[in-house]
Amino acid sequence: MNQPHNFSAGPGILPREVIEQAAAAVLNFNNSGLSLIEVSHRGKDFVAVMDEARNVVSRLLKLDDSYEVFFLGGGASLQFAMVPFNLLTTTGHAAYLNTGVWAKKAIKEAKMLGKVTVVASSEADNYTHIPKQYDIPADADYFHCTSNNTIYGTQMKSFPNSPVPMVCDMSSDIFSKPIDASKFGLIYAGAQKNMGPAGATLVVVKKELLGKTGRTIPSMLDYQIHIEGESMYNTPPVFPVYASMLTMQWVEKNGGLEGAAQRNEAKAALLYNEIDRNGLFKGTCAVEDRSLMNVTFVLHDDSKEEAFNKLLKEANISGLKGHRSVGGFRASIYNAMPIESVQVLVDVMQHFEKTNG
Repeated sequence: MNQPHNFSAGPGILPREVIEQAAAAVLNFNNSGLSLIEVSHRGKDFVAVMDEARNVVSRLLKLDDSYEVFFLGGGASLQFAMVPFNLLTTTGHAAYLNTGVWAKKAIKEAKMLGKVTVVASSEADNYTHIPKQYDIPADADYFHCTSNNTIYGTQMKSFPNSPVPMVCDMSSDIFSKPIDASKFGLIYAGAQKNMGPAGATLVVVKKELLGKTGRTIPSMLDYQIHIEGESMYNTPPVFPVYASMLTMQWVEKNGGLEGAAQRNEAKAALLYNEIDRNGLFKGTCAVEDRSLMNVTFVLHDDSKEEAFNKLLKEANISGLKGHRSVGGFRASIYNAMPIESVQVLVDVMQHFEKTNG
């Protein structure tokens, strides 16, 4: 069977070698004769996995000792509540940038715990751009932003110099390019885009920010308790953590974040150039904010969509359907997506132009 060209927005494509290694561990972990998913998470073999998963994050992001790295369950959506529980003081307020559905959901959760100031929003324009001109209140407890928006295909190309600790949801572009991690007080990311299978969530936090809210935090929502437990306060999602470790090692040995950025920029340029050249298609968001991870586009003539979908199926292209709030098509080209698959999509678009233009 020919391998499909998988443009799924999430869970997203993983390196083939990672899938094969992870599958082998499910059958026989570390030559123990036991499956990865049936061994003790406190046994030395899995403790070594958790330690390496945390260490490879530190290596890729070049973190210093002021940061703690840990893995949780619950997805990034749980962090929408955990962030304010751990950083929003009982008498203070938090600043949020609203750039998409996930940012809006994070704002909703934070408002349940305290005062929220939305410093800027592109919601009125259906999130087709990233707001640029805004002020972050110097008295806010923290500033929260979302680096990449999978639904709308927008991405923050730079981050503000925040006067308060900056928190970022990097779920869909974590490890896709170099970042200056020292600019952030807290980074979180669900695994299922660029890091691994669904079920694990990465949190990176500056230790000095914790323990200052003045509120009682339920144990399962308390970052300090998870740090003290070394990501094992409760049973961690063992398989997603293991696969995430393998994926991050794959990034590291393939040029690190610099190498990932070069490949991602090349893939995105190939596809965006075709969208702009081809008279049948058009992009859906501001050019300067186009994501390197999620490329959104539509047909000028919706009536031709069925014919285009037929060609996509014939080319074994999967997962290209756009989100219902945008329509059209969404090509998610995460780290593991080979440029050859992007070229197959471009070839289909060009063939479609010749036969339907």
